[in-house]
Amino acid sequence: MARTDSTGSTWRYRWAHRQNERRRRVFRGAENAWRRRDDELRRLRTLAEEFQGSAAAGVGLPLELAPDEVVFWVLPAAQLVEVRHTTVLPAPDLTIAPEAATLRPRRPDGVRVTDAGMAVITNRRLVLLGGRGRRDWAYGKMTGLAHDPHAPVTLMQVLDRRRTSGLMLPVDVAADFRFKLTLAFADAIEQRGAVLDQLDEAIAEHAQLKPFRPVIATPGQARAFALVPGGRRTVAVAAGIALLVPAALLDTDPADPTGAEVAVAATAAPSATATPPAPPPAGPRVPAASGPRRATASPAPTPERERRCGAPANPMGYDFCGGNRVRKPAAEICDWFDCAPDFWAGRGYLVQCRDGAVSLTGGRRDACAEHDGVRRTVWS
Repeated sequence: MARTDSTGSTWRYRWAHRQNERRRRVFRGAENAWRRRDDELRRLRTLAEEFQGSAAAGVGLPLELAPDEVVFWVLPAAQLVEVRHTTVLPAPDLTIAPEAATLRPRRPDGVRVTDAGMAVITNRRLVLLGGRGRRDWAYGKMTGLAHDPHAPVTLMQVLDRRRTSGLMLPVDVAADFRFKLTLAFADAIEQRGAVLDQLDEAIAEHAQLKPFRPVIATPGQARAFALVPGGRRTVAVAAGIALLVPAALLDTDPADPTGAEVAVAATAAPSATATPPAPPPAGPRVPAASGPRRATASPAPTPERERRCGAPANPMGYDFCGGNRVRKPAAEICDWFDCAPDFWAGRGYLVQCRDGAVSLTGGRRDACAEHDGVRRTVWS
C-alpha cells in the first residue's frame, strides 16, 4: 500500500525520496574526493619527515659521490631535454602545490630530447647518467627552476650553463620526483622545516573543507512544480514563453498600409453633380494648434516586474541584484536553483557559475572551477 500524506497524495514522498538519493550521492562523491586528498597530504607529510638519504644507495652507480653526499632517490628512466629558445625561469622555491595537476604524456613546444638515462637525486645535486654522458644540476648553482603544469617536464638553469635544460619523466612518477626534488633542495639550504610547516598548514586548511552530511528532505518541502515533467526548468521555460509572446504581438504594427491603398482605389470617384457635404453644426470654434498635428498615445501601464534581476522566482528571496552574501543557503535551494553536483561540499558564499549552475564556493580561488568560472553573486 502506497504511503500518502494528509491530502492523500503520494508524489510528495516520491519527490523526497529522489531528493534524498541525489543529496546522498553528491555527498558521497564529495566525501570520497576529500578523503583521497587528505590521505595524499598526510602521506607527503610523513615522507617529508622521514625523507633520508644513504651513501649505500649509490653503490653500483657510475657516479662518484662527494664525502658528505648521500643518494635520496634513483629513477631508472628519464629523458634529457633542452629548450631551443632563450628563456628565464623563476628562482627555485619551496612551494608545495595545493593539489597535483593532471599531467599529459607530451613534450611541450620548443623543447627537444637530447639524451636518456638514469636520474639520481642527492643532497647536493640532480644528476642524469645518460648514454651520451653525465649532466649535473648543482643546487648551489641553480638560478631557475620550473615545473610544467601540463607536461611531466622540469626545467632548470644553472650558473655554468647558458642553455636551459631539464628532465622529462614518466607521468606516473613525475609528482613524486618533483616533491622529492623540493625536499632535496630544502635540505641543501637547510629549510626542511619550511616544507613541513607548509604541509601542516595545508592539512589544517583541508580539514576545514570536509563536507557535511546534507539536510534530509521531507515530503512537506515538495513544491507543486514537482508534478510537471522536467520540474522547475519546464515551468521556467513556459513562463519565459508566456512573457515573450505578448511582447512580440505588441511590437507588430496592426495597420496595413497596403490594405488602406486598396480600399481607397476601390472607392468610386465623386461625380461633378455630387451633393456637397453638409456644413458642420454651429458651435464654438476650437483654434487650430500651431504646427503639424501629431497623434500621441499614452502607453498602457505595465505591472512592475519582481525585483530579481534574472534570478528564478523563489520563496527565499534570493536574487542577483545586491544585498547580503548567502553563506548558509536554505535547505530547499536546489528546488529553485540549478545546483552544481558538488554544491553541499562548498565552503564559501553563494555564486552563479557561467554555465548557469549555482555553487557554494564564492570567495575561493577555485570558485566554479569546473563550471567555466564565476558569473555573478547570489544575494539575499
